[in-house]
Amino acid sequence: MPSFDIVSEVDLHQLTNAVDQAGRIVANRFDFKGVDASFVREERVVSISAEAEFQVTQMEDMLRSALIKCDIDPAAMEPGDLVATGKKVQQAVKLRHGLESDQSKAIVKEIKASKLKVQAQIQGEQVRITGKKRDDLQSIISMLREKDFGLPLQFSNFRD
Repeated sequence: MPSFDIVSEVDLHQLTNAVDQAGRIVANRFDFKGVDASFVREERVVSISAEAEFQVTQMEDMLRSALIKCDIDPAAMEPGDLVATGKKVQQAVKLRHGLESDQSKAIVKEIKASKLKVQAQIQGEQVRITGKKRDDLQSIISMLREKDFGLPLQFSNFRD
């Protein structure tokens, strides 16, 4: 039976590329000359630090545009609070990975409401969809792309 998985993942290699690209943009901008501003990536958390609050917000926008250029949906970003420490202002931006149980339940609910003959199973941080017809699975994918669940969805592991 044909099946596919619904996941929400961030490619760490592309994330590294986006952070490096945003760092180069900061280094080349005229308004950041002589300013101690940096991006630091640790797994799925990007730490932004600069001397002023408005610079951190500008750097967050630079990171968002770099993520878009590296094919990472900026909806995966979860910006934290601004923290002022001495001469620096810092912000931690987490990138969501995996589906939480309430999000998985909302996806399954939407699929069941579509009245298509498919089965949806929650498997940890992903949802597996199986059905007899490939067309039903493709219509589920198009229906889910139109909905907004507050996080980016990817459709992987499509099997016939």
